Amino acid sequence: MVVGDFATKRQLVIIGGGPGGYHAAIRAAQLGLEVTLIEKEKLGGVCLHKGCIPSKSLTLTAANYSGLSQYKHMGISVPEATFEYETFTNYYSSVVTGLQKGVESLIKANKIEHLTGSASFMSGERIGIDSGHHFEMYEFEHALIATGSSPLLPKEAKLSNRVMTPHTLWELHELPKSMVVYGDDYFALEAAMAYKQLGSEVTLITPADGFSFDSSIEKELLRVLKKNKIKVFKTHGWESAEESEGSVTITFTKDADEKVSFESTHVLYAAGYSPNVDGLGLEALHIERDDNGFIIVNEHSQTSVSNIYAAGDCTIGMKLASKAIKQGKTAAEHMAGQSTAYNLSLVPYVVHTNPPIATVGLTEEKAMDEGYEVKTGQFSMSGNGSASILGQKEGLAKMVMDAKTDVILGIHMMGAGAVEMIQAGTYALEMVAREEDLAYPVYAHPALNEGWLEAIESASGKAIHVPPARKKEKSTV
Repeated sequence: MVVGDFATKRQLVIIGGGPGGYHAAIRAAQLGLEVTLIEKEKLGGVCLHKGCIPSKSLTLTAANYSGLSQYKHMGISVPEATFEYETFTNYYSSVVTGLQKGVESLIKANKIEHLTGSASFMSGERIGIDSGHHFEMYEFEHALIATGSSPLLPKEAKLSNRVMTPHTLWELHELPKSMVVYGDDYFALEAAMAYKQLGSEVTLITPADGFSFDSSIEKELLRVLKKNKIKVFKTHGWESAEESEGSVTITFTKDADEKVSFESTHVLYAAGYSPNVDGLGLEALHIERDDNGFIIVNEHSQTSVSNIYAAGDCTIGMKLASKAIKQGKTAAEHMAGQSTAYNLSLVPYVVHTNPPIATVGLTEEKAMDEGYEVKTGQFSMSGNGSASILGQKEGLAKMVMDAKTDVILGIHMMGAGAVEMIQAGTYALEMVAREEDLAYPVYAHPALNEGWLEAIESASGKAIHVPPARKKEKSTV
C-alpha cells in the first residue's frame, strides 16, 4: 500500500453512492461545491442493486402474472402462461444496469470526482481512502455519511442459498417451492405476496401483532392475505434454523415458552437492520448515535459534529430511499449556506403488494392517542367504477380527520393506484387541508381517485356509493 504524502483539499467529501449520497453530490455540484464521492461497490447503492429496483421488478412481475386471468373476461385469449425465473433475473438486471449507467453519467456530467474504495475518518477535517493498492488522505470542509444499513440475521443463523435476507434474496436462481418469510415490514409483505402469486407456497410469520397500519387497512390486508392462501402467524420470536438436504426447519417461540416449527425449502429473514458504520472511525469523533448505532441528525442532516452530515439508512428513523434523498439534498443545500431543513412527519409509506398499500399521516388509533377527537370516512374500492373495469376491486380508502376543525390528519389506501395517488394526500396534509378541500373539487370519472371523494364524503353521510347505515330500531318490550 502506498500512502500519500499530503492531504488533498476538498469542499465536500461524501461516503456512499446510494440515493442519499449521489443526490447530495449532484445537488452540491449544482450549488457550486467541489465534490468527491466515495463508493466501495457500485453507484446506486443498495436501493438500486439489492433493494427498491429488484424488489419492485419482482412485485410488478408477480402482479402481471397473477392478473392474466382477468384478460379472458375482456375477450382476450391468453395461452397458458409460465414463469421463467432466469428470464425474470435477466429482466431486472438489465433495468438495474441501465439505471446504474444513468447515475454514472450524471456524476460525470456534474464534474463530481468519483473514487472507489473504503473511507475512514482520521479527524473532524480529514478522511482516508483505501482503494486496496493506494491510500490517500483528503482534507475537507464538509463531509456526508451515506453508508446505508444491512439486514440483521440471528447469530445462530448462517446465510446460504436457502437462508436469505432482503439483500441476498436476489442470488436465487429458481422459484422456491416453498418459503417462510419472517418479518413485518414492507419488504416482508412484498416478498410474501409476490412469491405466492408466482407459484411458491408461502408462510408469513411476524414478530409483532400487526404491520403498523391503520386498523381498517390491517383488517383488509389480512383478508387479502388469506384469500391468496398465505398463512399468517403473529407474535412469533425467531429461535433457530436448521438446514437439511433440500429444506430448512425453522423454530419459533410463541407465548414465551411454546415452540413451533415450520419446514420450507427457503426462508427469508426480514426483521430489522443495522447501520453500516463499522470502520468509519466515528468513535474518535464522538458522533452521537442511538442504542442501535444509528447516527442522530438534526433537521439539516447535521450530526453532533457540525461540519459532518449524515443521510439515509445509517441515520435514525425509517429506512426509506425517499428519506435518504430528502436528507441528502437538504444536507448539500445547508452546506452551501441555504437555510433549508426537512421534516419527516409526513413521509408517504408505500407497500407494493397486490393490491398496493399507501399511507401518510396519522392512523385513526394514533390520532386518538395524541388526543384528537377523531372522525373518519371510508370507502370500499369494490364500489369504484374504474377499479371494476380493471378487475381490481379489492381494498379501501380511508380519511382520518379532526372532528373539531375538519383538518385531515391521515390518508390511508389499499387498492389499485394507491402508490401514485398518495402523493396528492401528502400535498393535502402539508397544506393543512380540511374536509371541504378534498370534497369540493370536481373529480375525473371514471377514475380510481373517486374512491377518495367517496371516503371523504362518507364521513358526513354524503357518499353516493355507500349504502346508508341501518338505524337500530328501539325495542318496544
